[in-house]
Amino acid sequence: MDNTDRVAAGSAATLPAAPEPASDAAISDVEEQFTRLFNQVGTAMRDRAERIHPDLQPGGYKLLTTIVRSGPIHAGALAAMLYTDKSVISRQVKLLEDMGFIERKTDPTDRRASFIAATPEAIEKVDEVRAADQATLYRGLRRWGEEDVRRLAELLARLNEVTR
Repeated sequence: MDNTDRVAAGSAATLPAAPEPASDAAISDVEEQFTRLFNQVGTAMRDRAERIHPDLQPGGYKLLTTIVRSGPIHAGALAAMLYTDKSVISRQVKLLEDMGFIERKTDPTDRRASFIAATPEAIEKVDEVRAADQATLYRGLRRWGEEDVRRLAELLARLNEVTR
């Protein structure tokens, strides 16, 4: 064995072993947990919408929370942000407007266009619902160890990169 072979052999020994690929059974277990999680999220969205207004549907809640989070926004930008058709946005905006949760404001740079903005009442209600849900999440995750919570955040970040 010459010097180059020794260096190569020594370098290989210090590299960490590649992880074994995940088995289909393990991936299936993850898929099952996501199915359960998505079902819970769907139920929670209905509950949150109802806490805002008894006639508010989950899709309207999602739209409203996006408007509250983003601030005044054009309908086209909202459609792009939510990966949906502008006609869906128009229908939901009309419903939210009728409930008194959003208002249209003229765009000062283009008087033909308008921004969609949440009303103060909507912002207050969304913030209340969000705060209650956040408190529940924090209460639950505080029962875990710090390392587990950080590991969950790390794994979710990795998953977000994979699913882009």
